[in-house]
Amino acid sequence: MRPRPCETKRYVNSFKMRSAIRAEGSSDSVQLDVSVSPRVNSVKPSKTVAITDQATALVEAGVPVIRLAAGEPDFDTPKPIAEAGINAIREGYTRYTPNAGTMELRTAICHKLKEENGLSYAPDQILVSNGAKQCILQAVLAVCSPGDEVIIPAPYWVSYPEMARLADAKPVVLPTLISDDFLLDPKVLASKLTEKSRLIILCSPSNPTGSVYPKKLLEEIADIVAKHPRLLVLSDEIYEHIIYPPAKHTSFASLPGMWERTLTVNGFSKAFAMTGWRLGYLAAPKHFVAACGKIQSQSTSGASSISQKAGVAALGLGYAGGEAVSTMVQAFKERRDFLIKSFKEMEGVKISEPQGAFYLFLDFSSYYGAEVKGFGVIKDSDSLCRYFLDKAQVALVPGEAFGDDNCVRISYAASLSTVQSAMERIKKAMTLLRPAAIPV
Repeated sequence: MRPRPCETKRYVNSFKMRSAIRAEGSSDSVQLDVSVSPRVNSVKPSKTVAITDQATALVEAGVPVIRLAAGEPDFDTPKPIAEAGINAIREGYTRYTPNAGTMELRTAICHKLKEENGLSYAPDQILVSNGAKQCILQAVLAVCSPGDEVIIPAPYWVSYPEMARLADAKPVVLPTLISDDFLLDPKVLASKLTEKSRLIILCSPSNPTGSVYPKKLLEEIADIVAKHPRLLVLSDEIYEHIIYPPAKHTSFASLPGMWERTLTVNGFSKAFAMTGWRLGYLAAPKHFVAACGKIQSQSTSGASSISQKAGVAALGLGYAGGEAVSTMVQAFKERRDFLIKSFKEMEGVKISEPQGAFYLFLDFSSYYGAEVKGFGVIKDSDSLCRYFLDKAQVALVPGEAFGDDNCVRISYAASLSTVQSAMERIKKAMTLLRPAAIPV
C-alpha cells in the first residue's frame, strides 16, 4: 500500500536509522537496515510502566522508594478466586480454550452484565482477552480506518492516544477542567465532531482522575452521539466497582439507542485484585466482537484457561463482587479521605475529589517556576515527579503522560500506612518549595 503523504517524512526518518554492521564471519561491511516501523515510531512508551519499572529497580537496589505510580491493588486475590485457579491446575485444566473464551465464563459474564448493568448480551457477543488493555486495542483496530478520528477526553489513560496511532487513526484530545471535575463538556464534544469522527473513548470511573460520569451527563453525550451515523463509543468500565457513594455507575450501552453503538470493556484486574491473571472482556454487537476475535485469533489466541476458571469464581462472589470487593473498596475510600484531607492543608494544591477508582489527580502548577537548591527549577509535572523521587523517594506519575501537565497522579492502591508514610515524605519535600505565584 502506497504511504500517505503525511507518512512520507516518517518513512524517510526511519531509513536514516540504518546502521552499518559487520557481517559475522566476513571481512566485508554490509548495510543492515535496523529501522523499525513508522507506525511504531509514532507511539510513545507507557510513562506509567516506565516509572513503575524505574521505582521497582530502585527498590531492588536497596533504595527505600515508596511506589504510588502503578494502578495495581495491594490486596491479594480473594481466596476463593485463587483456589479456583489452583484447582484448575490440579485438575489438568491447562490446555487451550476457544479463542473467544470458555462458554462457562462468557455465560457468567452475560449474567453479570444483565444483573448489574442492565445489559443483555449472548455469549457470542462476548470476547474474553488477556486483560482489558488487549480488549481496547483490538476494538480500536477493528473499527478505525486510516485517517479516522478517535475522540479522547483529557486527562486520559496513557494508552488511548497510542492505540489510536497504532490503528493509523488520529487522536483528537478534548481538554477538561479541574473545576468541572475533569468531566467532558457536551458542547465542546459537539463542536469537535466531524465526518471523520469514528470513536469516542469514555472511562468512568476515570483513570487518572477518579471522576465518575453522572447518568444525566452521559445522556447528554448520548444525544450528541445519536446524531452521527459513523460514531461509536468505547466505554472503559474497568473501575466500575471501585466507586464511592453517592456516586453511581452507569453503563453507556444501557442508555436509549446506545447498545448498538457501544463497545463495553471490563475485566477482573482492579476490582478483584487480579492484575497478574491477565483477564478482561469485551461486550458488543456480534459483528464488532467477531472482528475483534479475528485479530485475537491471529495474535494471542484465547486467554489463560487457568485465569478463566478464576474469573468464573470471581463472578460467583456475589453482586458487585460481594463482601470481598466491598472490603477493598472501603479501604480505598479510607486512604482517599486521608489524602484529600492532607492535600487540602497544603498551600497551592488544587483538588478534584475522586468519586471512584484509586487515584488522585492533583494540580501542582502553582509550584512551577520554583527553584530548589541542589535540584534545579520545577518546570513541569515531569520535573516535579523527578523531584519527589529524588528528594522524597516517592514515585508518582507526571500529569503530562495523561494529557494535563498541570497535574500529578497519585495512586492510593497501597496500604494506609504506606500512604501515610508517603504523605510525610511529600510534605517534607514540599517545605523546600513555595508556590511561584505567591511572593516570598
